[in-house]
Amino acid sequence: MLVSGAADAASHSTKAKAHAGKVRKHTHRAARVTEPAEPPRLSFGEASGLHAVRDPLDLKSSVALVVDQDTSEVLFSKNPQAVLPIASLTKLMTALVVVESRASMDEVLRVTEEDIDTEKGSRSRLVVGSELSRGDLLHLALMSSENRAANALGRHHPGGLPAFVMAMNRKAVALGMAGTHYVEPTGLSSDNQSSASDLARLVKAAYGYPLLRQLSTSPELEVALGHRTVQFHNTNKLVNNPTWEIGLQKTGYIVEAGRCLVMQARLSGRQLIMVFLDSAGKYSRLGDAERVRRWLESSDAVRPVKHLPARPATGAASVS
Repeated sequence: MLVSGAADAASHSTKAKAHAGKVRKHTHRAARVTEPAEPPRLSFGEASGLHAVRDPLDLKSSVALVVDQDTSEVLFSKNPQAVLPIASLTKLMTALVVVESRASMDEVLRVTEEDIDTEKGSRSRLVVGSELSRGDLLHLALMSSENRAANALGRHHPGGLPAFVMAMNRKAVALGMAGTHYVEPTGLSSDNQSSASDLARLVKAAYGYPLLRQLSTSPELEVALGHRTVQFHNTNKLVNNPTWEIGLQKTGYIVEAGRCLVMQARLSGRQLIMVFLDSAGKYSRLGDAERVRRWLESSDAVRPVKHLPARPATGAASVS
């Protein structure tokens, strides 16, 4: 009996220890504190309250402008003078400077480590050592928004990147883009800034070059990179939409800028320039373009909507 009692006691003690161990494990697990998630970074437009401005079309872009290309008549505007980061819309000026430099489009340029994105750490399929013609690099910069392509174009300009950026800013001044400033050719820096009014001027100037119209609206391009062939696609899905007649376009995105889009398109029998900046959702800039098109095709578009007052929203702005 004593032996049996001792065994029972030992067994009870062992179970108690095991239970205590489990309790300690559960307590340890419960004691773990999950690090609070960092709050989402705001775009410059969100931080300055531009998303609180309502408009009759319920656009998701905090800045919008629609201009008749031929008459310069403003058909729709929302915060058109707001100066914001423009992300890869920058590449439209990059392309304009390249074509106006009259450099050979057949000259082969090399992508180097200098073209790697150290600003945002973005990836690229143009590996260091890739060799492409200036024309192909221009094509990829406009169509697929390739950052290494844009940087390589600027770097191979006479005088290098500093001279290229100076040329970008000189061109902005020449076009009357008073609120525009560039610090590099890709748009990765939030210090590249402009307004919708200025960008409309840029789109009109770039449209004057058939090469830029062709390359920016090209749906795709196959490029031989060493022993492999890589296919690149247009970042603007509307170029594949047969209901759109787009003559020139460029998309852009960094957190600070939100989703951006500029286009030249023929709508309702008119050649129009459309600018959308700081759109909140991934596809909302395209949705805004569709909203504007439906409005233009309706009877409501007979009377232009100009310079909408900054009327704060009564509730939270919807995001798509």
